[in-house]
Amino acid sequence: MLQPATSPGALKTANLSHNLLPPLDRDGWVFLALFVFVTALLFWAWWPLGWAGVVLSLWCAYFFRDPARVCPAGPNWVLSPADGIVSGIGPAVPPAEIGLGSTAQTRISVFMNVFNVHVNRSPVDGEIAAIAYRKGRFFNASLDKASEFNERNALRIQTSAGASLGVVQIAGLVARRIRCDRKVGDMVFAGQKFGLIRFGSRVDVYLPAGIAPLVNVGQIMVAGETVLADLAGGRERPAVMR
Repeated sequence: MLQPATSPGALKTANLSHNLLPPLDRDGWVFLALFVFVTALLFWAWWPLGWAGVVLSLWCAYFFRDPARVCPAGPNWVLSPADGIVSGIGPAVPPAEIGLGSTAQTRISVFMNVFNVHVNRSPVDGEIAAIAYRKGRFFNASLDKASEFNERNALRIQTSAGASLGVVQIAGLVARRIRCDRKVGDMVFAGQKFGLIRFGSRVDVYLPAGIAPLVNVGQIMVAGETVLADLAGGRERPAVMR
């Protein structure tokens, strides 16, 4: 009789290990190597300083963690593109460079502190219709003026139903690097990773006209899992696909 390739006990151990030690984003390996190298120098220079380096190296690995996510099943749901907290909801004109027009749309801002996962995920299924990077300042990303003045990378995603959403990666007070792994014409699915910001930042989502948010200011977001809105106009809370 055929035996299972992995026993239930081994599978449970593997899942526990994955949850406690999630994989790192590719940027994380470079920074972790640098932190470990500096830590070795600190131990050589003065033993107590080396332990400070160990703490910072552990934080570096924690910051760049890239845990798996289980996305809700729903073709019209808009998922959170980032971990963090909803810092603002209200009308705002999208960045002009991505072609969403000059009319104010509902903007949901998700602020990420230095302890949140910083991997960004697509909020919907669709095609990347526009990408525009703009240099700028580095105000605290939780401030409203960060949307206008901070360094940013904006995307317009077109769904198969014809809806257009804006997704804007915004650098924060200590963030100095926005990474976008997609290009115009790429197809993405809801919950798919498309970039990263380091080290503390914000992501704005501009909803199509007439679509109401399903979240509130102060609510904690999980990228690729928390539902921000329903493009079909419904307000029923989704069940998570298992």
